[in-house]
Amino acid sequence: MELFQYPYMQRALIGALVIGLAAPALGIYLVQRRLALIGDGVGHVALTGVGAGLLLNRSPVLVAVIAATIGAIAIEIVRARGRTSGDLALALLFYGGIAGGVLLVGLSDATSANLNAYLFGSLTTISPADLTTIALLGAAILVTMIALRPALFAVSHDEEYARVSGLPVRTLNLLIAVATAVTVTIAMRAVGVLLISALMVVPVATAQQVTRGFRSTMAAAMALGFFAAGSGVWVAATADTAPGASVVLVAIASFLVVAVAGAVWRVVRRRTTPTAAPTPEPHEVVLS
Repeated sequence: MELFQYPYMQRALIGALVIGLAAPALGIYLVQRRLALIGDGVGHVALTGVGAGLLLNRSPVLVAVIAATIGAIAIEIVRARGRTSGDLALALLFYGGIAGGVLLVGLSDATSANLNAYLFGSLTTISPADLTTIALLGAAILVTMIALRPALFAVSHDEEYARVSGLPVRTLNLLIAVATAVTVTIAMRAVGVLLISALMVVPVATAQQVTRGFRSTMAAAMALGFFAAGSGVWVAATADTAPGASVVLVAIASFLVVAVAGAVWRVVRRRTTPTAAPTPEPHEVVLS
């Protein structure tokens, strides 16, 4: 714990905790819409933005925000029009984003260390300005996802019902797309563009095993994301491992623990619950 006396580790912990809360709060809507992998697709497009920023000597994060937002809106338009399936649109983002990123980074003078910082995260290099950006944008995502929960849930669950109810479906869909782009971008420094989707999806998948309602699932997913982020940074600090990978592995370990515990509990409950006697049919005669 002595490492957390240093300012850079404190910034790393705070940044990870903010993202650990915000990512599952958004991810639950993506899972509900069966777009669990959209974070990967947007992350690959953000990588193209990073490459463009490095090539043009501009802020890679700012250019990545613009590129990721355009990519997220594009996939939402393609999905909404129905001419191309969501899976195919995601595949186009995957391949086009990673190809464009690799090409642009290769044309720039960036080193492999700079590229790895965006691919897999670099929590310990977060500056005070980076932390301020992460905190402000993360708080905005978190507040928006919670404040608009009824409307966003309605749109994610059944767009036709939401449209009949008078909700601005297109605006809400675009809001989710932009929020995804912003979340992916601010999480680049924490877990990297290749791992952010896991932090959006895994806590939600874990919470779904032990909760029933949407509100309780959202709260549990945020708590699990917060736990994974804090524990992952602690593991990275004590074991000298990559912070982003440590956070994701803790989240996956939590999923496995909950899955195994749930399976064991169901087996024990099935064996301890007495089997009810079969109800006799109306025409059967029960002798005393």
